[in-house]
Amino acid sequence: MDVVAGVDGLRPEHGPIFAVVGVFDGLHRGHAYLLECLVDEAARRSAQPTVITFDAHPDEVLTGSAPPLLIHPDERLERLAEAGVRVTVVQHFDEVVRQTPYDAFVGRIEDATSLAGLLMTPDAAFGFERRGTPDTLAALGRERGFDVVVVPPFSLEGRAVRSADIRSAIASGDLAGAERLLGRQVTLRGTLRDGTIDLGWPMALPPDGDYPCLVDGAPARLTIGGGQARLARSPEVDPGTVLVRLLA
Repeated sequence: MDVVAGVDGLRPEHGPIFAVVGVFDGLHRGHAYLLECLVDEAARRSAQPTVITFDAHPDEVLTGSAPPLLIHPDERLERLAEAGVRVTVVQHFDEVVRQTPYDAFVGRIEDATSLAGLLMTPDAAFGFERRGTPDTLAALGRERGFDVVVVPPFSLEGRAVRSADIRSAIASGDLAGAERLLGRQVTLRGTLRDGTIDLGWPMALPPDGDYPCLVDGAPARLTIGGGQARLARSPEVDPGTVLVRLLA
């Protein structure tokens, strides 16, 4: 997978691209479904399945406060690649991007490479004041020659899977519920030093306590306290970057 810094970093050889725009925090079951649709629709157009995401949660700029992450940015890239994404654009989100109209943002993509189309759900939107809706982008696509494919949102037991619900489950200690929505175990990635895991990012954490886990596949116990993560019982793992899977 080719990782590109911002849409202006796209090159002609990346195209044609068929893209979806989103935060993709958590890479939960709803995201997995969306990526399957992306890969299928891109293949129908002989295009590169492409994700346009952000280097930080947009709420940090929009509201001044971003929610804790459900997945480390490096793990997010790895899981996108595993899902079949061929190009991931990591767009810096700042006040300039916030105020960019949707048609101008699409224009920046088209200036850089060939755009075959966009994948959206009915409630998806991007651009200034979220005016880039499926309807407005479909009209723009008819003018400029790209497709807009709208797919229904993924639901589980009649409810849409949302990152906010996963954060709530983790915060309450319901790791089994979070795992069901994620479609995988809750994970933390960080740098292990002297038994403490430096997460590097504000991650969604369960309540303070002691939790069974796997560290790079080895059984261990993780102590959460004061926003920090420390191995209460450490396996024989070399210092450096580790992946922790919390066991429900």
